[in-house]
Amino acid sequence: MQPPVETREVWLRGPLSTMPPLLQPIAHALLQAREEVSTLMHDFPDQLLWERPANVASVGYHLQHLAGVLDRLFTYARQEALSPDQLAFLASEGKPGESPLSVQELVNLFTEQVEKALAQLRLTDEQALTEIRGVGRAQLPSTLIGLLTHAAEHTMRHVGQLSVTVRVITV
Repeated sequence: MQPPVETREVWLRGPLSTMPPLLQPIAHALLQAREEVSTLMHDFPDQLLWERPANVASVGYHLQHLAGVLDRLFTYARQEALSPDQLAFLASEGKPGESPLSVQELVNLFTEQVEKALAQLRLTDEQALTEIRGVGRAQLPSTLIGLLTHAAEHTMRHVGQLSVTVRVITV
């Protein structure tokens, strides 16, 4: 007997009708990350956001970084430089700031960034996937598919770290 569709990981639910075929795995990973973050952060207390058990990165850092890194990598994928706002966000990652965002606000920020990334993926020409893209101020060489794939795997890596940190803090 097969489990209900909603209990399957996103990649096992079938193709996304509006997503170019070669970009399906990237979209699946981002959707999976969004679901896992939502589940992990359900009822997570705001006062624990910046706790650093064993001096590891805080839950707040991971939530900020998840949104920020997607934004930055997809900016490079569009062959654009980071804006002053993006650079300021990067500098603020890992810090609660003067008026810290709540858990729900940070989750919403990540969710919005996933939606923007998915919209960009839908418009991505598969013929351009092997084109060179520069990364960072040094414009280190990558390809469009390399950037997009790294965005997905980096996102999932931080979701895994977030998962462990949440479990340690809430034990």
